[in-house]
Amino acid sequence: MTASAWTDDRIGRLKTLWLEGQTAEQIARDLANGITRSAVLGKVHRIGLSAGRSGRPPKGSDARPKPVGLSPARSLATRPIDARPVVAAEHGLATVLSVRRCQCRWPFGEPGAADFSLCGQPVTRGAFCALHAAVAYRPAADTPRTLDRLALLD
Repeated sequence: MTASAWTDDRIGRLKTLWLEGQTAEQIARDLANGITRSAVLGKVHRIGLSAGRSGRPPKGSDARPKPVGLSPARSLATRPIDARPVVAAEHGLATVLSVRRCQCRWPFGEPGAADFSLCGQPVTRGAFCALHAAVAYRPAADTPRTLDRLALLD
């Protein structure tokens, strides 16, 4: 029988780090010696810690750049008429390799360039955040209802 990599000390350290808001990847790096991100997530689930923390990291632990506003001319051109002004990032928070399923995939820069990135904000519609969905998903101008209104049939 082989000894488990999960000693009482490691489990205690896992609980402490998890409840502090560390990610599974950070915890795996801290514990080292063969403990992977997946092993951390599995152990967290098995000992019931996954219900003891919200999905968000605690305040102050987010090292990502904060979004900045668009210029007034651009923000008017890229938002729906009845919506409030929206904030967008100058560059993305994710890369092609780091973007997750629930993160906006709006591209920034040229795909072959070293500084190419993706938005990375939480998805609200389709594959995009609220700001980029407003640009990407425009209503069709010539819907049957619009044509009826134009022909004064409505």
